[in-house]
Amino acid sequence: MRDWLFHIKRNKDATLQAQIREAMVAAVLDGQLAGNEQVPSSRKLAKSLGVSRNTVVLAYQGLLEDGYIDARERSGYFVSERAVEAVKARPEAKRVVREPEWQPDWASRFNVRPARQENICKPVNWRDYPYSFIYGQVDQNLFPLSDWRDCAIQSLGRKWLSSWTNDSTEEDDPLLVEQIRRRILPRRGILAKSDEIVVTLGAQNALYLLSALLINPQSRVAMEEPGYPDIRNIFKLKSENVGFAPVDEHGIILDENLANSDVVYVTPSHQFPTTVTMPIERRLALLKLADRNKFIIIEDDYEFETNYVNEPCPALKSLDDSGRVIYVGSFSKTMFPGLRLGFMVGPKQLIDEARALRRLMLRHAPNNNQRTAALFLSLGHHDTLIRRLHRVYRARWETMSAALEKHLPGCAEAPSFGGTSFWVKGPQNMDCEKLGKAALEEGVVIEPGRIYFGQRPRPTNYFRLGFSSINEDMIEEGIKRLAGVMARL
Repeated sequence: MRDWLFHIKRNKDATLQAQIREAMVAAVLDGQLAGNEQVPSSRKLAKSLGVSRNTVVLAYQGLLEDGYIDARERSGYFVSERAVEAVKARPEAKRVVREPEWQPDWASRFNVRPARQENICKPVNWRDYPYSFIYGQVDQNLFPLSDWRDCAIQSLGRKWLSSWTNDSTEEDDPLLVEQIRRRILPRRGILAKSDEIVVTLGAQNALYLLSALLINPQSRVAMEEPGYPDIRNIFKLKSENVGFAPVDEHGIILDENLANSDVVYVTPSHQFPTTVTMPIERRLALLKLADRNKFIIIEDDYEFETNYVNEPCPALKSLDDSGRVIYVGSFSKTMFPGLRLGFMVGPKQLIDEARALRRLMLRHAPNNNQRTAALFLSLGHHDTLIRRLHRVYRARWETMSAALEKHLPGCAEAPSFGGTSFWVKGPQNMDCEKLGKAALEEGVVIEPGRIYFGQRPRPTNYFRLGFSSINEDMIEEGIKRLAGVMARL
């Protein structure tokens, strides 16, 4: 038996008995009470409602007569299985809801309407498709579950008990910050102090914090075109002055619109979604342009650990001498996206404000997750995982490149950085939204590319193919089927 709470009104036209019966019937019809589920005793319900026990007894008698509950000797009252089955057999049966005399006009009260924004849509059941070229998901077979479990067990031990049971207010796990500072950032050429790092709930949380701190309705913001839809939506909640800077084979193009911005968002190491890498010459030119025009750069290094093709190029942040670059990283692409752990690196003054704002939103990332991730890093498991991912991703990258060249020649170039996806350009008249729906019927999941463009009209002939979660031996057949669907369309 579980607690069952509802309210009655003593000044209502209906009697107290009728209100109790109505609440019970509504709970059965709505599926809130299941068949054979025990309901509170008349004594307990009378006490919780503040009515006489006789009132509840009379209400229960009426429900017994109507077949909604059954009485069992020495056991109490239970929801009638017959009543529940009858409700299931009559799908048209609806709970009668009385409209209140007044209710808020919510639409007039919203300051922003994020639900109206267009977002990336992916099949929730993508694992059910044999050829799932979904982006941003992990191959569970590659993750060292036993190592992660060992770290979780250690973090839950008495030795670390205070590190995750306490309310840390706005502080991060010092061990995780130290691992980011000493193990992760140096690989990108970044040297930072502990007070220049803040842990976030993924890169998304970091980007929202930065938008809240740095952007107002008058701010001029620039981002890549095509680019990351979520940051476009975040920016547009704060300012209508969002500009789109085109991308070529070397990343974002440095033009006059970019120079006149207050904040510029870039993905230089592995442009999202085209996968091109910004060479060192353009990185230096971008920094020089930022210094001359006094704008801030947000560097989203979302796949910083998946460069397995060329020598690593230093992060934009590592080349910054004036403190204009804010670096955002995430563990989603190497550990797993459900972990929701990321980090931000910037000047202490900015990090202090970000930490204070995060405190008002969620205080801090879950301490147990932080400590488990910190142990996973400190014990070398993350380094081992990275090496494994590089071997597997390299093989899939080569297989995908060969399959595209064989079945869709000229449609895509292999990313020089590596990463986990290909950006594909179909024929000019191709509608990749229709292609995506038709491909699902062949068991193939792709990501139509229209969502990544902010300017109108948007091209419809681009799509993305991820390979982080699909087995290598499934890639060519999936591309072959996709090519067949394209030919039919």
